[in-house]
Amino acid sequence: MCSLSRWRRKHIIQPMDWKQTIERWRKLTPEEQARIRLARLPRKVARSMAFEGEPVDQRKLEQELDRPAQQPVT
Repeated sequence: MCSLSRWRRKHIIQPMDWKQTIERWRKLTPEEQARIRLARLPRKVARSMAFEGEPVDQRKLEQELDRPAQQPVT
């Protein structure tokens, strides 16, 4: 997740238009883009599940994401 709270981002970071947002995204390294996408997953899943009437705890999703991946036994 982002290190700044939503409130602080709103009051510290100046608003950008969509073109600036895209330019900033494209300047990021592929690794940084992947990290941001992965960090956004729990919130997206929690919102989607709530919309479908099956709410899940976003914190549990974040904990699951933070767990080290286990290699499958072959």
